[in-house]
Order: sequence, then C-alpha cells, then structure tokens
Amino acid sequence: MCSLTDEPAFSWWVPHVLSKRKRIVAKLKSKYWTRTHKFGIRVPKTCEQARKFDAENKNTLWWDSILKEMRNVKIAFEEFCGTIDDIPPGYQKVDCHMIFDIKMGENFRRKARMVAGGHKTVTPAALTYASVVSRDSVRICLTIAALNDLKILACDIQNAYLTAKCREKIWTIAGPEFGSDAGKIMIVTRALYGLKSSGAAFRALLAEVLWDMGYRPSKADPDVYMRPAVKSDGTTYWEYILCYVDDVLAISAKPESTMKGVQAKFKLKDDKIEEPQVYLGASLSKMTNQDNDECWAMSSDTYCQAAVKNVEDVLAKDNLRLPTKCVCPLTNGYRPETDVTQELKADGVQYYQELIGVLRWAVEIGRIDILLEVSLLSQHLALPRQGHLEQVIHVFGYLKQHKKLRLMFDISQPSISSSRFKTYDWEDFYRGAEEAIPPNMPEARGLPVSISLFVDADLAGDKANRRSQTGILIFINRAPIHWYSKRQPSVEASTFGAEFRAMKTAVEMVEALRYKLRMFGVPLDGAASVFCDNEAVYKNTVLPESVLRKKHHSIAYHRCREAVAANTIQVAKEGTTTNLADLFTKIMTSVRRTFLLERFTY
Repeated sequence: MCSLTDEPAFSWWVPHVLSKRKRIVAKLKSKYWTRTHKFGIRVPKTCEQARKFDAENKNTLWWDSILKEMRNVKIAFEEFCGTIDDIPPGYQKVDCHMIFDIKMGENFRRKARMVAGGHKTVTPAALTYASVVSRDSVRICLTIAALNDLKILACDIQNAYLTAKCREKIWTIAGPEFGSDAGKIMIVTRALYGLKSSGAAFRALLAEVLWDMGYRPSKADPDVYMRPAVKSDGTTYWEYILCYVDDVLAISAKPESTMKGVQAKFKLKDDKIEEPQVYLGASLSKMTNQDNDECWAMSSDTYCQAAVKNVEDVLAKDNLRLPTKCVCPLTNGYRPETDVTQELKADGVQYYQELIGVLRWAVEIGRIDILLEVSLLSQHLALPRQGHLEQVIHVFGYLKQHKKLRLMFDISQPSISSSRFKTYDWEDFYRGAEEAIPPNMPEARGLPVSISLFVDADLAGDKANRRSQTGILIFINRAPIHWYSKRQPSVEASTFGAEFRAMKTAVEMVEALRYKLRMFGVPLDGAASVFCDNEAVYKNTVLPESVLRKKHHSIAYHRCREAVAANTIQVAKEGTTTNLADLFTKIMTSVRRTFLLERFTY
C-alpha cells in the first residue's frame, strides 16, 4: 500500500518540513516571546522587565498588576513542609511564571497572570475538555430576550479557575514574585491557569452551582442553561444563563436574583453586574426597529480598530502603510487561487495565519461583509504566497476605511407573502414524511419565531480546481443568526448540481437550527422559508412530479424534497439581484455589495 508521503502532493513537502522541523518548532515556541508591543505599549516577559518598564515610564502599572495577581493567586498554593525527597509519589513538578497582557476595553489596563507550564505534564486520566457557548446560541438568545421583553445582565467571574480544586498532583518552587516565600516548595491546590485539567475543573464547578439554582443545561448547547419561570402577569417563559468560560450572561425578567446567586458562590470582577456592553470582543448596544421595538445590536468596530492598529504598527517598522482607496475587501480582479507570487517563508506563514485568525473572529462577531473574502484567503493557510499576504493587508485597509457596520437582531416578522409558496400532496412520494421532533424537548414558552434563509452557489468559482462556493444566510424573524461561505468538496458540472448541493447544506443547517430552538424551548412559527435563485432547483424541490435526470444528485434531491414534504421548509424562487446569499459566493462591485448589505446591516 502506498503511503501518503509517496503521493506527488506530499513527496516534496515532507522532506522539506522535516529538514526545517527544529526551526519551525522554535518559531512557534517563540511567538509569545518575540512580540514586544501591544496597542503601541511595550509588554514585558519577566517580572524584572516589568520593573524596568515601570521605571522608564515613571509609573508602577506593571508592578501593580503583578501584586494584584499574587494577592488573588496565593490561595492556589500551599507550602510543603519538607524537602524535595519527601514529596509523595505521583506528584509532578511544573515551572510557574508570569505572562503579561493589555486589556484594551478597560482603558489599556495592564494585566499579569500567573500560569503553570502544564504542557510539560502528563495528561491526567480525568476529563480535560471544557466547552463554551456557541456564537449562534448567543445571537439566538439576544433575539429571544428582546422578543419576550427580557432583561440581560452580565458579569465576569474573577480568577475563575482558582475557584475550583486542582484535579492533578502538582508541585513547584516559588519564584521571586512570591516575595518572602521565594524558593519554597509549593503544592498546587487550586486549578491554576495553564494546567491541562483547570478549564474542565472550573466548568464542572460552575455547572454544579447553576444546577443547585435550578438551571439545567440545554441538550442542544450544554453551555446554555435554562430554568422555567413565570412573569408577574402570568406569562410563562424560560430564563437562560450563557457561559463562555468566566463570562456569564443572565437572561430573565428579573436577572438580578440569578446574578446574586452566582455572586454568592464566586467573586465577581470589580463586583460589577450590569447590562453587557462587550461580549466575546463584540460591542453590544440597543437599537429601535421600524416597529419601535427595542432590540439588541452587535458590532466588531472596536475589535477591528484595535486589529487595524496592530497591523499598522507592524507595517510601520518597515516604513509601510495600509493601502488606501480600498472600496472592496479584495483588489479589483484579484483571485487568490491564481496567485503565483513567491511563497512566504516560515515567519511570513505564521503572520499570515495570525491575521486570518483575527479576520475570522471579526466575521464571527459582526463583520459579515468580509466573509467571502476571508473564506477564499483561508483556503491558502497551508501554503500562502506574498500576494495572499498583500490581500490580507488590503482587507485591513478596507476595514480601516469602512469602520462602521452593525447587525441588529430585529425581532419584527419579515413581510413574506404566502402566495410565493406552493403546496402539494406529497403522500404518494414520501408517505408519512414528517419532521423529526425531539422526544425530550422542553415545553415551548414565549412568543414564536419564524426562520427564513437565502442560499446560493457560484458554479466553478474556483478557477484553479473549478469547485463551487456555497453561501447561506439564515434569519430568525429579521435577525441574522448564521452566515456561511465555504468551497464545496467536489466539482460540479452544472449550475443545477452546485445549487442543489448548496440547498442540501442549507436544509441540514435549518434542521440543526430548528432542533436548537426547540431544545431552547422556543416555539416555531411554521416551516422555514428558503429562497434560492435557480429555477431548476426550485422546481425539482417543490414539484412532486419533477423527475431527477442526473442520478448522482439523488441524495441532495431526495434530502431537500423530503424536507418540503415534512413541512420543515418551504421554498420560493428569489431573483438573483435580491438574493442576499450572493454576498457570500461572488466577488462583486462596491455598488452591488452596498445594495445587498443595506438590506440587513446598519
């Protein structure tokens, strides 16, 4: 059997990487150590450097952050009375050190964190995985809160990991930051940052506290906790708690009582419980829709401004600047797959991957306008070229010139005429077809929501391998909840095939969303409305008598038709000029982009 390394695509690459293995590993390890500035402020690597920078800056900001951290982290250590030879068997030694950061959202506050070198310890037998709430769950819950007139409060648990007991047997020797205890043998008794099991230990503790308060994790997202409640007027609804590590959101008619319950068990950062202004890097605010309903809105403006500043600082070292007149995310006529410029070296590859990571998160928290371009550039993470890096820089130039873009989670119902959807008797074709309803779903409470989505595909959009690009945009009421742009895994010979594959992907995403909403206790208002701009796909999906002539599309064909028969979806033809999913499949002009974006962004 031929191994993968003998294949032409890898036969040259494997020896090349192995020959540079030490250099690549060294580069990855030194990533933190080579970064000297953040937001234009020098960041120390050691306590000695922190003292030195404070002296040069004529302040004590870094040293104060170290003292603050040591006051908080001291509970994680217990002095061992004995010598190293007396340490019980099974204990592992780790080195602890300080890492430093700057919190932009807190007036550039200096932050120090004591961490353990858990990467050098043996993986414990206990569970080490710790999940976090998904981003679409956050958007769903923000929409549900406004729809049902619920309040939202947020808090940040201080030194979260240290509230849980350490699941591993760890010891260390105290460093100079311990002051008079420097040099002593310390047993780690709390879930210290950096240890493999610390994340799971804290998550388990938080889950136990919420369980005791009557909250239960949703089956669709274990980091969304639910509890039945009743308003003063007798209306039933669900209270929610969303957990992203130590960031907690409480959604309820009276969230204060829930937050006081959390505060009784954990120390909150600055003892603050307030309406969220920033969550996961996104800025949250309130807007009023056309019906004068107050809705939540999300933007990544602050995050993007900081990211642009970082890129400008790096370019300034080489006397370079961001490009100007960036009317679109990519240069006019540029296609990443046809780029034949010089391949980047190891440090260039690392920088390219870092920038793509920054842009991906910007897309997640609101910059939906660069989704397609980031998706196309992400396809070259393994072997980026100089031209790819220049286009990533161009995207940052676009972000600098187009600073404002918000998504409003509008709770108003879209005005969709029922005459656009045709109904037929499917009994002869899919006898007994019905949507799978979770047997363990909670009681539906609150106002119902509708689902609508746009789907599109760009046939043979990739000029190198002629694969098509799928684009999908899903709304709950008028709130954009999920956006998707991805290259299809196989080559399609016709627009019909590419669009049908995209429709099948959309159906699967809709079914997943409907399951999640039901498991959140949200009532659904009928079938999901699907809009596509391909006449053949539309007719083959909604007309029972249509016959598939290309058998290799039979899976997508029956998957979509059965969803229609089960009343999971209803499909309508949408004109190409108004199909919002075109934003995620085709590189278009600034005028066309603006026309589509203005229909659902602010």
